[in-house]
Amino acid sequence: MDAPQEPPPREPPAMSPAKAIVYAVTLPLSLLLLIFWPAGSLGWRPGWVFVAVVVIGFGVSGVILARVNPVIYRARSRFQPGTKGWDKALLAVILPAMIAILPVAAFDAGRYHWSLAPLWLIVAGYAALLAGIAVTAWAQAVNPFFEPGVRIQSERHQRVIDSGPYRAVRHPGYSAAILLFFGMAFALGSLWAALPAFVASAVLVLRTAWEDRLLQRELPGYSAYAARTRWRLLPGVW
Repeated sequence: MDAPQEPPPREPPAMSPAKAIVYAVTLPLSLLLLIFWPAGSLGWRPGWVFVAVVVIGFGVSGVILARVNPVIYRARSRFQPGTKGWDKALLAVILPAMIAILPVAAFDAGRYHWSLAPLWLIVAGYAALLAGIAVTAWAQAVNPFFEPGVRIQSERHQRVIDSGPYRAVRHPGYSAAILLFFGMAFALGSLWAALPAFVASAVLVLRTAWEDRLLQRELPGYSAYAARTRWRLLPGVW
């Protein structure tokens, strides 16, 4: 008797056109509101420089991903069924802290001038920001299972990805996120915005450890991959 065939992978549904339009309109408007309302002026030039760099950076990465791995837009369009409850709890801290980086930076550098970031730190912030965008795009380009929530994607026949940045660390998307958190704060010229960046990063490190434990326990081949690729976020450190 022939062995039963495994069902074909079931990809997540595409985002509806209406939802795509809402995203396309609300995300840029939200970015502008989070920066210029706290800054107190639409004429705050560093804010416009930041917006231009972010829009161009993510725009270029989006065009590239649409060509090399378009399914990533379906995977990342929503939290899928089976996302772990503990992950939702962690994200309830990470996401607000990440969002808070922008208004805190704008209140600081744009309106009240609580801190004075040196030029070299602002330049380093933009370097970290662009590096974070690039590494995120690289990880998403090679990993079709790059979702916003932590779960085992059995219906998609999830497998271990060990190419691209995954050769160096097991969670390059999280490494990139930490670069983005601190890059946003310092690119806008704020030292105080490093506080929510630190909170988001600290909880993200915890998420990395818990996700790694889940993958080693439930994803076939991941333990062998972890033995080959020792570092989770930063080569030579952790």
